[in-house]
Amino acid sequence: ELLENTRIELFYAQFAKKQVLPVNHGGTVEWRKPNTFKKANQLIEGVIPEGQKGGMSRKLGFIAQYGTYTTYSDTLELRAYDDMILTFTEEMGASAAETQETLIRDALLTNTNDLFCDNITLATGAVAGTPTEHNLMEASSSVMSLLTPAMVAKAVTQLKKSRVPTINGKYYAVIHPSVAHDLRQSKEWIEAHKYASVEEIKNGEIGELHGCRFIENVFAPICGGEYKNKAGTMTYATHFFGKDAFGIIDPEGGALEMIIKSKKEVGGPIEQFGTIGYKFETNGATILYPERLLCVWSCSSYSGIDEATYDEDYYKPVNHYAQDE
Repeated sequence: ELLENTRIELFYAQFAKKQVLPVNHGGTVEWRKPNTFKKANQLIEGVIPEGQKGGMSRKLGFIAQYGTYTTYSDTLELRAYDDMILTFTEEMGASAAETQETLIRDALLTNTNDLFCDNITLATGAVAGTPTEHNLMEASSSVMSLLTPAMVAKAVTQLKKSRVPTINGKYYAVIHPSVAHDLRQSKEWIEAHKYASVEEIKNGEIGELHGCRFIENVFAPICGGEYKNKAGTMTYATHFFGKDAFGIIDPEGGALEMIIKSKKEVGGPIEQFGTIGYKFETNGATILYPERLLCVWSCSSYSGIDEATYDEDYYKPVNHYAQDE
């Protein structure tokens, strides 16, 4: 039950490049990638050309442990109509998914490859300006920085120009429902059920536009504070990416684990309560190719209603950030 309830709410994790960490191998994982080479020059007969230097760069991911638990009383276990252990297990699964998704999401926000949506005059659809910072993004009743089909095309074009490989021929984006609501008003939008069989649809997939398939995720970032728009309300981050843009550690022996202690084990002298909880190890996410991950910032018709979900201080355990070498 824990794994099933966690799995259905994992949206970012399904696209990560997973790296196994065997037991007794410390808490660090290394991803290696070869340096790229320039195009070849024309050869001159009898002249040895100047070669190019090969090499490898690496990304490091550091693992940390997360977990929580709750107690249940002997009276609740004895008198409750429902199976409380099963009920709590379902809720713990939702908690585990939210924790994992939040850690991945916040790690992706540390990337600096950003694109800001145009300010659009709502009455005419004309571009009223192109912001370069959050506080220049409009969110008024007449002008708004919207994720439009034109901006989706611009994001996809940027990924193509950066030679970002696709995932089975498509790019993907994780989008908040408030932003998806605005985008789905477009005539160009293709609903997921119209282009794919059930087996081909990713978890949370809602539709496609300009060669990019969209994953709706309630945990996608809603940002306040220094990320507020010109009106002082919320902005949203939609992450577009291609193949192997980021990686997560798959720790042997440290995967998601349900732990149930009976009242006989932890209930004290007269066995009054038991506990139920979970723990797991993760690196959150390590950005492997910064150019393969594009954060597109927008506002929404819900900017003045939604509350911020991104806490910039949450994703800061010691040695948790990736390092380049």
